[in-house]
Amino acid sequence: MRINPQQLQQNLKKGLAPIYIISGNEPLIVQECCDLVRSTARKHNVTERELIHAEHNFDWGTLLASAGNMSLFAEKKLIEVRVPGGKPGDKGSKALQEFAALANQDLLLLLVLPKLDRSQLNSKWVKVLEQSGVLVQVWPVTAQEMPRWINQRLAAAKLSAEPEAVQILAERVEGNLLAASQEVEKLKLANPGEQITVEMMEHSVTSSARYSVFDLIDTILSGNAAKAVKTLDGLRVEGIEPPIVLWAITREIRTLLDIMEKLDQGQPLARLVRLQKRQPLVQEALQRLKQKQLESLLVRARAIDTAIKGGSGQQSPWTGLLALTLNFCGQRIL
Repeated sequence: MRINPQQLQQNLKKGLAPIYIISGNEPLIVQECCDLVRSTARKHNVTERELIHAEHNFDWGTLLASAGNMSLFAEKKLIEVRVPGGKPGDKGSKALQEFAALANQDLLLLLVLPKLDRSQLNSKWVKVLEQSGVLVQVWPVTAQEMPRWINQRLAAAKLSAEPEAVQILAERVEGNLLAASQEVEKLKLANPGEQITVEMMEHSVTSSARYSVFDLIDTILSGNAAKAVKTLDGLRVEGIEPPIVLWAITREIRTLLDIMEKLDQGQPLARLVRLQKRQPLVQEALQRLKQKQLESLLVRARAIDTAIKGGSGQQSPWTGLLALTLNFCGQRIL
């Protein structure tokens, strides 16, 4: 069964499925869908949870071994598998299909993946998991949809806002759902139950230091490593959360890869980068970086995401973000 995130809560009220696949590139919505599955599982007495990060060269035998390794004190178990690369490979596909035969009300699988393309959605392993599970497809929130999404968030926080105020926030966050969500939470604390006016929204967003993360992106695109490092350190000191910084950098890497592909198809840069002031920055970055370099930056970004989620104690997320920033600026470091 395939559903969207808005349908998940209602679906869970009907009972737990043995398998849930959460697929998409919007970290906030993916995380909230996972939280919803986990909390529902706890209500159904699923008392044990095991988290597995299936990185490159992962031993998929671990998954099947985990299925048979129940705690003496847990009657039910949830195994959460995160596949940052999105492609489990032949061994992973086989292991997931074998697990699907074992999954039941006492042994649940929560599989978290980036957005699956058409060929992946039609692959055998996805279809096998879907037969007894639920696939939640998380789609990006477009610029046109952003005001509606913000209004829904405000309503959930028991707030309302003037249309112009909503538009101000939508333009300021530039698609960053996590930043928008945190801004709504800040408005809720400062103005409980009130209608947010244009003046209140302008004061809120202009006093919010987190938006300088977009200045960081522009500085990285220009290749100014010294200024980028200074800006990154300023974000850290001001208490900006690493996931916000990582989201912005990762989105820009993916955007550059997409632009690179379309330029090869003959499309003009002016059509691909609508904001005129950003065109020189994007052009400079594309001249400095090759496709393989951008792809390697994505691999590093996935490792930082793992560190943020507690999957690796070897490196601080901020250390990883520093290295990623320098590499993105074109600096080679050990």
